[in-house]
Parts: sequence; structure tokens; C-alpha cells
Amino acid sequence: MNRFVGSRSLVVRDAMKDLSFPVLLMYSTDVPAEVVSMGPYSLEVAPDAPLPGGPSPLVVISHGGGGTPLAYRTLASHLARSGYIVAMPEHPGDNRHDRSLSEALENLENRPRHIRLTLDALCSDAEIGPHLQRDNVALLGHSMGGYTALAVAGGQPWTGPGQKVAVTSDPRVKALVLMAPATGWFVPDHALQDVRAPILLLVAEHDRITPRWQGQLVLDLVPDRAQVTCKIVENAGHFSFLSPFPPHMCTPGFLPATDPPGFDREAFQRQLQQDVLGFLDASLRRSA
Repeated sequence: MNRFVGSRSLVVRDAMKDLSFPVLLMYSTDVPAEVVSMGPYSLEVAPDAPLPGGPSPLVVISHGGGGTPLAYRTLASHLARSGYIVAMPEHPGDNRHDRSLSEALENLENRPRHIRLTLDALCSDAEIGPHLQRDNVALLGHSMGGYTALAVAGGQPWTGPGQKVAVTSDPRVKALVLMAPATGWFVPDHALQDVRAPILLLVAEHDRITPRWQGQLVLDLVPDRAQVTCKIVENAGHFSFLSPFPPHMCTPGFLPATDPPGFDREAFQRQLQQDVLGFLDASLRRSA
């Protein structure tokens, strides 16, 4: 795997809410990469490099609540170098710059729509669309991104008895990777009955934000438990799935950079890359 990573910055329009949101695209390229600063992070990418030749499977990453897509940059880069086209939207109203909707019902409705709009925009783009396997999509979601992925893949969230969240599923989704997913809105027994895609479910042993019972809901409520590969990540915390942060950000008060004592985030990230790539290769390339 000696390819470089190309990148493009896109803007997707949400006409329903009269707003736009950014999407970072990463993909394999033969163009040598350079170090590019994006916010507080440094990425080795080739900006605006040509897209790869043959149609490739698409992976969309949904970040956690109040987070950033760049928090998954190492995993995204690994998948891009391995031949996937990776799209990382920033959810409006629920990101590190703007948390105005993070606790609102509107956010539960918006997030799945953001993913579908991203898929529509990429697949219909005259330049990008021909490079995609348009009906062969995987969703990766961490925390609230896990909620988002399940809702797009057929899950029906609820805010209370008789109170459905208005979401629409997308048949293009063929695989899910759920990392410490937030699933408390899928409590009714039938909430995940239409989730049919294979799932890689990763649960942190010491997660106080989305405890293990939330992952257990996925195992209990999907119609075919054999479709779920579940792994408990020993000694991990909720934020251990995020890429390692630059040293200047690793302060005791910054929880996303904090792990349980003795946990090696950099070593785990290397294992995470292998696990996710193996799962996607088995789930997407087999169905292509």
C-alpha cells in the first residue's frame, strides 16, 4: 500500500434548511502528498489530485456530537490509500464550531439527511460520480455518528412512546461500522428491524458516555445477529476511537485526547485500521 492520499473540499446544499455544509473527500492517488494544515491538524495529502481510475466503493464517516470529521483523519487516510473513496461531512449545528442543535430533536432528524444529501451530491457530481460504486456504500459512525449510521441504514429512532423521529433510510448503504454508538433512541423492540446490512460493532470497555448496553441494543434488536461482528476494545474509553491529537492539544482538561490509564491510542489506531479495512473488504468488495 504505497499510494498517496488525494483530497478535495466540497460544499453540499441542504435546501430544506437553507444552509450548506462542508465535506472533505479523500482517495488514493499517485500524486505525491504534501503536509497541509487543516485547523489544528496536519494532513499528508495531495489537494485536488485526480480521482482514481476505476469505480471505487464509497465510505462516509459521521463524526460524534460536537466533533469534527478531522478527528478520524488517520482511519480515513488508511482507507483512502487502500482504494476507498472516503467522504467526511461536517454536521451543521452539531460540530466543534457550532453546537446550537446538539441537544435538539432537529439534530436527530438532520444528521441522517446530511448523509443522504452527501451521497446524492457525490453520486450526481459529473466529475466524482463516475469514480464511485454508487450503490455500494459503507457508513462509519462514532458516538452520535453511530446513531446517524443506523438511522440511514433502516433504523427508526424514537424520542418517547409514539414519538418517531422523522428519518428516511437509504438502500445504497451496504455495510456499517459503529464505534461506541449512541443508540438510546432505538429502544423499542422493532426499532432496528429493518437494519439488514452487515455491521462491525466496536464497544469501548470503559465508556461512560455510551456504555456497553448501548452496543448491546444493536446485538439484541437487529433481525440477524449473525450479521454483527462485535468487539469489546479492552481498556478503551469513549474517545479512544479518535485519531491521536497533536501534542499541544493533549492537556488534562481536553477529554477527547484522554484515555484510560495504560491505553495506547496510537497502537489501537493501527489495529482499528486493520479491523475496519478487513471488514469493509469482506462486505463491500464481495458485493461489488
